[in-house]
Amino acid sequence: MFNDLLRRITAAAIMAVLAGCAGMQPAPRTPTLAVEEFQVPSKAPGVELFVRNKRPAGMQDFTSGRIVLFVHGATFPSESTFDLPLDGMSWMDFIAGAGYDVYLVDIRGYGGSTRPVAGSASAGAAGPIATLAEAMDDVDSAVEFIRRRRNVERIQLIGWSWGTAVAGRYAATHGHKVDRLVLYAPLWQRRAAPLSTRGVDLKVPYRHVDVAGAKVRWLAGVAQDKQEQLIPRGWFEAWVKASLATDPWGSKQTPPVMRAPNGVFADLQVPGEWVPPYDPAAVRAPTLLVKAEWDADTPSYMAQTLFPLLVNAPRKQYLEIGEGTHSVMLERNRMQLFRAVQEFLDSPGR
Repeated sequence: MFNDLLRRITAAAIMAVLAGCAGMQPAPRTPTLAVEEFQVPSKAPGVELFVRNKRPAGMQDFTSGRIVLFVHGATFPSESTFDLPLDGMSWMDFIAGAGYDVYLVDIRGYGGSTRPVAGSASAGAAGPIATLAEAMDDVDSAVEFIRRRRNVERIQLIGWSWGTAVAGRYAATHGHKVDRLVLYAPLWQRRAAPLSTRGVDLKVPYRHVDVAGAKVRWLAGVAQDKQEQLIPRGWFEAWVKASLATDPWGSKQTPPVMRAPNGVFADLQVPGEWVPPYDPAAVRAPTLLVKAEWDADTPSYMAQTLFPLLVNAPRKQYLEIGEGTHSVMLERNRMQLFRAVQEFLDSPGR
């Protein structure tokens, strides 16, 4: 009897361990990826754009439905947003590992792209740079580079935060070049001034961002008892290091800062003066809106207002991820975002 009881307890313990392992859903292994980096001429004289490409090594077949371009937000460049390897894998790695030809681009003034105002300038006669119109030109330069390189008509766009205004406007005005559209943390008319503008002189070319101090804003709206578990140990520090590395001048300051263009705010008027960045009815590509529960930068009402306006998208979805912030792609629940977007990209038809 004792031996039978021991066998039952052992079997139950093994089943519990196996069930626990299945529930953890580890990230899939990423195949060997080919990586290339380019400086792509923009439409502005003397401005070059940093573009990175990742794809499975040996990939030879390039079609519109398997090519993706990431567009970053208002403050941080694409490298530390979409290609930060956490636990050995970035979002860019994840999509490339699924058999896609994946690109990211830095708008002028961000990351590895040309900074139109020389040196460390953050004040003076020059006004904000990297406006929505300039960002559109830069994205079009990147898209045209990819189209020529791969001999395709369309690509898929993924925009984050301010990048959703850029990507949305691009899809609305250059629809023949866009296969599918993903708007992650979609930006639309806001009811209050954005957190990132508080105490900032928005009339100068750049603002200086204290990246190491960004955690307070990052966790705005997250309950105190949830904050400790939201960002795994070491991930925030890795993101700070990667972000500062994109600004050689700013990273040498005391304390270190990162320069971020102010052009974005030239187009985002205060409440009551709202001018939509694009006409959602002009978007004719399948569209996914996705955001996280605790996003204080682009609250749910923005996506919920935008979603019904996409009246001509042949297919549209809206998804909200629990227990995540504006930067859920860098948090413990990031795989929910990755898998949801991947399912949309992989789905058949347009």
